[in-house]
This record gives sequence, structure tokens and C-alpha cells, in this order.
Amino acid sequence: MAGHVWEKSYPPGVKWDIEIPRKGLQDILIESAATYGDKPLLDFFDRILSFRQIDQLSNQAAHGFQKLGVKPGVHVGLYLPNTPHYVIAFFGILKAGGTVVNYSPLDAERELEHKIEDSQTDILITLDVAILYPKMQKMLGKTRLKKLIVGSIADYLPWPKNWLYPIAKKKELATWPRDDKHISFKDLISGPGDYQKYPVPQDIWDAVCVLQYTGGTTGLPKAAMLTHGSIMAAMTQGSEWTKPYTTPGSEKIVCVLPLFHIYALSGIMLTAVRNGNQLILYPRPDIDMLIKDLDKKKPSFLPGVPTLYTAINNHPKAKELDLSSLKVCMSGGAPLPVEVQQKFEALTGATLIEGYGLTETSPTGCICPVDKSVRRVGSCGVPMPGTIVEIRDLEDANKLLPMGKENIGEVCIIGPQVMKGYWKKPEETNQVLYSTPTSNWKGLRTGDTGYMDQDGWVYLVDRKKELTFDDLKQHLDGKIGKHEMPVAMEIRAELPKTPVGKLSKKELKAEEAEKSKAKVA
Repeated sequence: MAGHVWEKSYPPGVKWDIEIPRKGLQDILIESAATYGDKPLLDFFDRILSFRQIDQLSNQAAHGFQKLGVKPGVHVGLYLPNTPHYVIAFFGILKAGGTVVNYSPLDAERELEHKIEDSQTDILITLDVAILYPKMQKMLGKTRLKKLIVGSIADYLPWPKNWLYPIAKKKELATWPRDDKHISFKDLISGPGDYQKYPVPQDIWDAVCVLQYTGGTTGLPKAAMLTHGSIMAAMTQGSEWTKPYTTPGSEKIVCVLPLFHIYALSGIMLTAVRNGNQLILYPRPDIDMLIKDLDKKKPSFLPGVPTLYTAINNHPKAKELDLSSLKVCMSGGAPLPVEVQQKFEALTGATLIEGYGLTETSPTGCICPVDKSVRRVGSCGVPMPGTIVEIRDLEDANKLLPMGKENIGEVCIIGPQVMKGYWKKPEETNQVLYSTPTSNWKGLRTGDTGYMDQDGWVYLVDRKKELTFDDLKQHLDGKIGKHEMPVAMEIRAELPKTPVGKLSKKELKAEEAEKSKAKVA
């Protein structure tokens, strides 16, 4: 299908009707290693690892995983920051035939227990750092988790950093026992790379490769079943959109967003591997280091979230350094304030565009054109290639609403990037997925409300279902101390701001002081 009204806003040469490769995600590394060979894939604190090296290391990891029993149907957890371990293990698991389960280092103990049991994770990879290992060590014997594979950041640091790291960071490291429940990451990859190759299923859109947990704003999180096909579709859509502005095999991309999140996994890591580009990995968002590297290493792409661009805008050294290597930057995860966008573009000369998607869409949906002349303030963009966005009535989900800002309804996304469903949750799956006669793909009810204008631009308005105060307290339970638990919640259309558009903390404090006086009176 072609001829959608929003296609007139597409970049030059980009078409809505695109062909998506029907292959496994592990194949993109194998093919890129053959094409780009010794070109750098990862830059980790100046340690450079090539496409060929990462491919070989993931082969060895696949061999090690299979010795531990990993095969089709076995789920392996990744509880890691952005380090080479993540990239190697991700492809190693898929090559071994297993399924990746992403865990957030920010998860509370209750969430970790739930995810391990819910996802049926028996093997998990983590690091010997104090903020990670002790949490997972508690899960051994407490949950179904049977084996921990433990790596160290020093494994992939250049000399002499690898030698100095254990000394300089001694207080931040955790000790772990050498027993039958543990294996070092070095031992995992110590064998040959002759793993047993499993054929990619004929229908890759039905073959789950990643269990990606949603944020879980209410209750416990649930896992979106993302397939080889859905993630491949999302990567293809993103690559097509930026194709007029990129050169495969020559771009440097900053990866400061966490790889355990689908935005970074699909939109940054896997896309870079597919296109032969270099990833500059940061295990945590160190804004001082990032600012220096933008000047020193000259990356061309910086995917991020609004808070990252705000931090760069406000950094005292930002104006002193040369940030002109940046070409196109992509913001997601939250609405991008216009003032942040304008200030960042003026500072760097780059184009900062906004997109919209969900974990359940791998995570693509809408995106803004790179051409600033067609920009529309307040919109999250137009449907991506291969994607249809529908606005459905809030009272009657079967009723489609026409274009126009007066027709606010639930934003629904149809396309090959939509998840297979929620893991072990058929009722929740049926509540959000639906069939449509206009496409071969499933539609997703996003839970967001909005409208589409006459040219196909999408504007988000609100969430369909608010998070209640009780839901908020349940979500925070176990994450913060009881003395930190909120005692009241107020929802406003807008917060007080200063004349330059910043949040006015002074005015908010004054308001709260007046409320306290009124209560006493």
C-alpha cells in the first residue's frame, strides 16, 4: 500500500513501501563482519574492538552458552550496563539459539524476583560491581536462577586502565565465589567458536528473540515478545529514514542510552551493527566525559532523551568545544521541549528531531523529518515507512476517527514492528492488539490519546488511563524509603514557569507554604 498523505513529508528518496530483510538478528553481525572486517565497531574508553573481533567473541560466547545448556526455548538474562559484554553476549545468546531477557540495573529486588520467575531465566550475565552483583547474588537460591556469569569492566579496558581499574575502583567492586553457581565471563568465551548453528525459523515474525519488559507504571511489569522480524522492521524503518544523511561504514554514534532499553538496543546498537558504523559506549551518562568526547572523537550521531540535550546545552564547557561533527540527533522517551531543541541546534549546528514509539513497537512509530523547513511544533512526526497510524474513538474502539485536531482519540500503530504479544499474558495481549482489514500486520492500542492533522502529522495529548495515587505508591513501594513516600498527589495542566520557560521552583515552594498556612488556620 502506498499513497498515504504523510508521504509528502518524507525525506528525499524515502518511500513508505519498504522491503524488510527476513533474517535473524545474529545474521546482521555475521554479514557486517564479512563486509567491514577490521573496521572499528566498539570504542570503550579508547579500547577499540572491530566487527571481526566482536563476531568471533560472540561465536565463542555461543559455544560457552551451549555448554551451559542454552538452546531454542532457553532464556538468558542480561543485567549489564553499556559494556562490550552486552554486545558479545547478546549476539552469543542468539547464535546459541536462546532468547535474550533484558534486566534494568535500576530494578528493585521485588521486580528482579518477578522478572526472573516470570521470564523463566535460569542463566544471567552481570558484572562484579557493587551496584549489580549483590542484587543478583541474592536471587541465587531465592528464585529459579541457577547460574551467574560474572564479568569485569577491566576485561575490555585498554592498558594500563585495565591494570589500574581494580585498584582505583576497589570500593566499587564486589567479590564473588568460584563455585558451581558462578562462571567468569572470560571462561565463558575461552573456548572455540564452533557453536551449533540453528536455522532461522521460516517465519521470523513469529520467532521471539527478546523479552523486553515494559516500564510497569501500574503493578508488576510485563514482557513484550519482540521477534526477529519486529526488531528487523524497526531497524529498517530507522535506517531508511536517515539514509539520505548517512554513509554506511563511516559514521560514529554515541551510545550513552542504556542498551537494556529497546530504544538503545534497536535504534542504536543493532542499527549501527547493521550499517557498519562505530559505537562509542558509555557504561553510565558521564556528561563531562561525553562533552570532551564530542570534541575529541567527532561523532556524527547522538541519539538521546530531552534531559541529555538539556545537560549539554547547560554545560559550562559546551560553547568552548567544537561540536560541529554532529549531523542528526534523535530524541525519544519523552516530549522534546522546543526551547531545548532550538538551543541545541544553535549550539552544535546539528538537526535534532523527535520520534515516538513504544516498547511494544520495537520501538518505532512516528518520526519528524530531518528537513527543518517542514517542522511542525508540538507534533511527534509522521508515521514511519511501513507504518499506519490510526486514531480510534475512546468510547468505541472499532470506530476510526477522521483527521483533524477536533478528533482526539486513542493513537494506534499498525506495522511489522508491532510485538507478537505479552509473554504469558493472553488477556492483556488481546486488550491491546487487534486485526485490521487495511493491513497484514497487527495494530497496537498504545494507551496514548492524540489526533492526526490533515497532512498526517500526529500530535499526542495525554494518556488514556491516568496513574492514580494508589498506583503511584504501589509502583514506588520497595524503590524508595518509607520516609520518602509521597503523601499527596496533584495533577495540573501546567506548572508555574519563569519568564524564560524554566520550572519556577520558587513559585511552587511559595504555593506550598501558603497551603500549609491555610491548613493551620
